[in-house]
Amino acid sequence: MPVAHVIDVALEATASASGPVEQSEPGTPRWLSADEQHSWRAFLEANLLVMRTLESDLYGDTGLHMSEYEVLVRLSEAPERRLRMSELADDTVASRSRLSHQITRMETSGFVARESCPTDRRGAFAVLTAAGTARLAEAAPAHVESVRRVLMDALTPAEFALLGELTGKIVRHLA
Repeated sequence: MPVAHVIDVALEATASASGPVEQSEPGTPRWLSADEQHSWRAFLEANLLVMRTLESDLYGDTGLHMSEYEVLVRLSEAPERRLRMSELADDTVASRSRLSHQITRMETSGFVARESCPTDRRGAFAVLTAAGTARLAEAAPAHVESVRRVLMDALTPAEFALLGELTGKIVRHLA
């Protein structure tokens, strides 16, 4: 079936459906209804705009990228301010390779140190340094204000709690 025809069929199904579209036969896509399509696109746009704005604010205010800030936060909250690299990669939803490169850059800045694991020769820890702790303390107030301005000020406390509940449900579904 030509791609253009598949798209036309999908658009017709989406336009005519008011609720979830049931899968009629195995292998047939469950097209989004018009309402679902609207919600999906709103979610995508909001996610992109929130993250783009937070990243821009954080970098503009502190010179840190969101991924660097997240590493500093995760390490600051960890026992002894250290985490196995594999755990830190999982916690920050980063590939192990990407995190390794990031930690190398952050070591150069003096924010983290890498330590070998005494019980696993292949394992390593990322450890927050005093400079990293100070950098996080400098960056946190501006970042928290940005989070409030960009996201929390747009919602009531009840809506923000519901957002946390719903996004938590998505995370649990994907975990």
